[in-house]
Amino acid sequence: MIQKPRRNLNNFKSPKRGFLLAFGELFLKSEGVRKILKRSLANHLIFFLNKEEVGFKLHQFRERFFIEIYPASFYKTKRCWAENFKKASKIIQNTFGLAWFSQTFFLKNGNLKDLSQFIKNNYQNWIKENQTFALRIRKGGEIKESREEIIKEIAKRINRKVNLDKPNKEIFIEGRKDGWFVYFKKQKGLGGLPMGSQGRVITLFSGGIDSPAAAWLTTKRGAENIWLHFHSFPLVSKKSIEKTEELAKIFINYQPKLKVYYISFHKIQLQIKTKAPAKYRVLLYRRVMLKIAEKIAGKENCGALITGESLGQVSSQTMTNLGIIEESVKMPVLRPLIGLDKEEIIALAKKIGTYEISIKPQEDCCSLFVPKHPTASGKLEIVKKLEKKINLDKLIQKTLKQTKMEFF
Repeated sequence: MIQKPRRNLNNFKSPKRGFLLAFGELFLKSEGVRKILKRSLANHLIFFLNKEEVGFKLHQFRERFFIEIYPASFYKTKRCWAENFKKASKIIQNTFGLAWFSQTFFLKNGNLKDLSQFIKNNYQNWIKENQTFALRIRKGGEIKESREEIIKEIAKRINRKVNLDKPNKEIFIEGRKDGWFVYFKKQKGLGGLPMGSQGRVITLFSGGIDSPAAAWLTTKRGAENIWLHFHSFPLVSKKSIEKTEELAKIFINYQPKLKVYYISFHKIQLQIKTKAPAKYRVLLYRRVMLKIAEKIAGKENCGALITGESLGQVSSQTMTNLGIIEESVKMPVLRPLIGLDKEEIIALAKKIGTYEISIKPQEDCCSLFVPKHPTASGKLEIVKKLEKKINLDKLIQKTLKQTKMEFF
């Protein structure tokens, strides 16, 4: 619900309305690093707000952003103020780097007298007669009045009972040299670091439950994702490709743009099936995937590879086999889900909106030729001998030439 002030504010100009945004861990960084992170965060918000045609102005403070939302008359569309607020709120909810946010009034250049009068004129709209309230005051050093003086001045204007421990309504007030913020409810942000502030990564993306969750967690830590999807078309249908496209459309709610590579993997699979023992096929598939991903990562200036593996979830994800798979490349392989069980991963997938798409049936490229009993404890020397026999380097080069890309 959008709070509305009364228009009778004596000589005080009507307050600005919008969202107050509180930074998460980026506020703990050094001044130079914080400046870079704030720029990344601002660029992210500006991109999405413009994309959704929200009329706004972004005001920056040392540890806060204020997104002023304009009424319809300020913008080219006839969209109502409430719709602008709704769209902006959804964007902010999907933005990494924020501890919390709140709808707020901003009394620009107002003094304590202006603030007191504003609250006197409006508190009845916020606090019902039978409700209690508490004031939560935060002020900068440039505000000459003490917290006690501010509380005393405002509280005497509110004809309601005070309850500091369990109030029905909290009124948060932040005083700065630029004016006063007044807000009532803090909504939890996603936390993490601003998207794009920590470089780029290649995510090996299957389209199942795990890989979108791994990609999301990586983006939460500030890394821009590029997806790499291996498929076995035309030996199977395009369902995995179609799912990847659907999931990409969800993911761009969190990341402004997304590049997806599609790798036809069936020729490599057929060669491995023909020339390698059944129990080693999955390990060979995974190693080739990482080698291909590493090649593309170099082209895209990415610093790491991301997988959706969870320790012990399947035979290829035992400690021994993860080591064998990772040995195939020189760059870091990050596994954001390594310590999560399946229920935790499913809960995360539901939270980010990918679960319902991920559970749609598909023919996974690895499951196509998976033996009944793959080894849970492979031998690296055997794997390397098999790779030499199959001559994977030539196959990888041919596969890379047939790579397709899509932008979202």
